Amino acid sequence: MTDVTRQLDAHYDALAAGGGESLSDRLQAAFREAGLDPGRLTLDEIAGIDQLHLGGRAASRSLARLGEVRAGQRVLDVGCGTGGAARLLAEEFGCEVVGVDITAAFIAAAEWLSAATGLAGRTRFLCADAARTPLPDGSFDLVWCQHALMNMPDVPAVLAEWRRLLAPGGRVLLHEVVAGDNPEPLALPVPWARSEATSHLRPREALEASLAAAGFVPVCVRDVTEEALAWRRKHGRREAGAAPARQLPGPALIFGAEFIEMGRNLAGNLAAGKVRILEGSWGLAD
Repeated sequence: MTDVTRQLDAHYDALAAGGGESLSDRLQAAFREAGLDPGRLTLDEIAGIDQLHLGGRAASRSLARLGEVRAGQRVLDVGCGTGGAARLLAEEFGCEVVGVDITAAFIAAAEWLSAATGLAGRTRFLCADAARTPLPDGSFDLVWCQHALMNMPDVPAVLAEWRRLLAPGGRVLLHEVVAGDNPEPLALPVPWARSEATSHLRPREALEASLAAAGFVPVCVRDVTEEALAWRRKHGRREAGAAPARQLPGPALIFGAEFIEMGRNLAGNLAAGKVRILEGSWGLAD
């Protein structure tokens, strides 16, 4: 296990690392408490733990539309987390998806959730370092990545792997957190980091330069910070409000009691210009 893996496990699986139940066991128990069968779930019922990025499913749908995702395309979901984007791409867009994540607890949860929602046949998951996967050359039409590069210290190595894995005519679809113009330190914790050790934010210009150096050319790139901030503020108000009678599992079961603070800090960092959010599509250079 590498230092990066240990750091990310300590962050994303902190409750289990502290001696608690595994992530999957914890979530399954929560679904039972909500009166649901954890072996038979809908995508709506798992939405609270499904996609751990700003904008939730709406952001994933927006990225898919931007990238003109089509049925039958082979997609690699990098930093897939619990597999929400992979399932959305399979169910709504007819894709065949492989999700990769370095955090073993996320992969176990992703496999269970795909089985529980009837999507195991169109999604599969692999615990691996995004810079070194055991997948064959040219095996994907799309590389999909949402809020994951900011946890990866060696982005050039990751981008080189994407280039290797993409078939001719392939594209990268990216929804990412980047450093803003405000140089003040981040308010921590945030959903991707409790300390600077696991936060590898880069300015937009540096990320785009790395993509160009790896052989990718921009097709369409948008700054969606204002939309992301509005979404975060809306969900922050909901999280701070009274709990509904039937409480479906949400991010606090993954991140712990700090999640409300993480969300509040993220909104503050966005509003202060310390971080920004990009949505974009890149193709392979000739």
